[in-house]
Amino acid sequence: MKPVITDISGIGPAAAEVLAEHRIKTVTSLARASVEKIAAIPGFSEARATRVIAAATELLDASATSPAVAAKTADAGKPPKAGGKDKKDKKGKGKKDKKGKGKGKKGKGKKKGKK
Repeated sequence: MKPVITDISGIGPAAAEVLAEHRIKTVTSLARASVEKIAAIPGFSEARATRVIAAATELLDASATSPAVAAKTADAGKPPKAGGKDKKDKKGKGKKDKKGKGKGKKGKGKKKGKK
């Protein structure tokens, strides 16, 4: 579920209403706002503006890494499991020396015989 501005520590219904009057209606818009812009709003000092912007940023980060979102994005950067690479892509890798052992592995090459 997408967080709402009143989920932020230090922002209740009254503060949310004041922020909305100044076009800050979402957690994202608050997180992206400058301290100066928020501190200019009645009821927000520079210190409070800094705290609520940081809290909004943390809330967005936490909602982005929630289990539901994490499950959807977990495989995003991984290559396909099957059929993704062609045998041609593997050429030149794992070159063998004359004895059939992998280079640099000192006797830990594949054994010949039954598979």
